[in-house]
Amino acid sequence: MKVSAQEEYGLRCLLQLARLVPGQYLTLAQIAEREGITVAHAGKLLWILNKAGLVRSIRGTKGGYMLARPAAEIRLSEIIKVLDKDGLENHCRSYTGTLDACIHTGDCGIRPVIISLHEIVERALSEITLAQLVGPEKSVGAALHRIQGRARTEEQRSA
Repeated sequence: MKVSAQEEYGLRCLLQLARLVPGQYLTLAQIAEREGITVAHAGKLLWILNKAGLVRSIRGTKGGYMLARPAAEIRLSEIIKVLDKDGLENHCRSYTGTLDACIHTGDCGIRPVIISLHEIVERALSEITLAQLVGPEKSVGAALHRIQGRARTEEQRSA
């Protein structure tokens, strides 16, 4: 799975907010500066995240952004779904061949594979919360390995 720049930077902006103490907020300029992106780009991402109910904006000169819910309640699958412009539903519509449409639109052996892969990724991302990504890389990696281990164990039980 390829993570788009929009997905990565949106997630990074959310991580900036997840590190805050409840009640704190960051301005658009602060978020942009911390992530090394333009204010316009940060504004676009936060507009999308605000519209989806993941962040809350505070208007005015002393305003800014904060998470709309605790980081422990925000799953990566939800974030990616909001930021993914291409999405699974657009997969077959994003045909790049020389014909007007893909010749496999009606009966495609590849589509079930792609759908299955998306479902596996979706399940994995739904196991990870924004709160689990806050902290040093080593501890985040260890937490993700534990999640993967639990998923493998559950798959073996159901097999």
